[in-house]
Amino acid sequence: MRVLIADKLATSAVDALRAAGHEVAVEPSLGGEALAEALGRLDPDVLVVRSTKVGAAQLEAGRALSLVVRAGAGVNTIDLDAAGRRGVFVANCPGKNAVAVAELTFALLLALDRHVADGVVRARAGQWDKAAQSRSRGLRGRRLGLLGLGGIGREVARRALAFDLEVVAWSRSLTPEAAEELGITWAGSPLEVARQVDILSVHTALTPDTRGLVGRSLIDALPDGAVVINTARAEVMDEEALLDALERRGFQAGLDVLAGEPSGSTGTLDHPLARHPHVVLSHHVGASTEEAQEAVAAEVVRIVTAYDATGRAPNVVNVLDDPDATHVLVVRHLDRVGVLAGVLDALREADLNVQGMENTIFAGGEAAVARVQVGSDPAVVVDHVAALPHVLHVASLPIGGSRG
Repeated sequence: MRVLIADKLATSAVDALRAAGHEVAVEPSLGGEALAEALGRLDPDVLVVRSTKVGAAQLEAGRALSLVVRAGAGVNTIDLDAAGRRGVFVANCPGKNAVAVAELTFALLLALDRHVADGVVRARAGQWDKAAQSRSRGLRGRRLGLLGLGGIGREVARRALAFDLEVVAWSRSLTPEAAEELGITWAGSPLEVARQVDILSVHTALTPDTRGLVGRSLIDALPDGAVVINTARAEVMDEEALLDALERRGFQAGLDVLAGEPSGSTGTLDHPLARHPHVVLSHHVGASTEEAQEAVAAEVVRIVTAYDATGRAPNVVNVLDDPDATHVLVVRHLDRVGVLAGVLDALREADLNVQGMENTIFAGGEAAVARVQVGSDPAVVVDHVAALPHVLHVASLPIGGSRG
């Protein structure tokens, strides 16, 4: 397959893909029109990106493009609707940067508590101010709230417990029983978390539901002097509300992301949160450790390898988990050329749309069973399909009662 890597990726991934026989082009500074041009020129089967935006124009430029791999967890930089319209799979690499982001979360938290950044600035200016840097609350016994308890949130929780922090967490998938097993406190909503903690750390993916999740009402529920950490996405945070809390209520913030931050690795920055004395800011580097990048690279290779071998990509995020199928047509047949073509032709003539299909070959290679999911009862074609050459048995079953 032809693979275009349009962002920085560990050389181990490039070497492994080439060793597997793929034609790999590495052009890590592509974006916008330049990416569309490269997709048209190289016509790759697979596109690998990290932070580069992939929109409809780029997807339309790649005629052979059938898979986009995001070398990271979030896929908010990829137009999933446009990919779906063109039948392009989008896959990601979840959990591979979890430890790196968790480590940065605590780097920001500790830097705020111990005034590390201010101490460095003073020292480099030739100043010694032990009194100013000694004003620290410490972490032990404080209450840390987590919004999101996926791979990153769980790694943060593990480290928080080691620091003797009490952890209160909310996640759509978290149950009270699971929280108890993890040694943390379950909360039923983000607002319930905010009402119980003095440190809040955000670890949700960016979705329509989480955009603006940390809004004014949630920030208002935190106590004066609270600490807010965001290593997720800038869009989950109401930055004006946070800035107001920094000014009026003695908040501190550790941020790895900002709205309108430069899209490249370097650039100019003009943002009130970046200039605020109560903010410690890193430059969107949560996943940027060698360990994380090697783990992501290995996952990219695994995804491309599996896709090449089977036509199915692991970690796909833009296919329906629950297609609009109501019935499955189960066809046991001899493994002969043309059987499935006859089945599909019968469905077409009956105006039945196929929602999903699989064909399993039995040991010995003589017989197989095809399971075709359709949007309405295919009973009208059962007799027709049963009469086809090499068909052994046909059944129409409602979804949920399928067997075969």
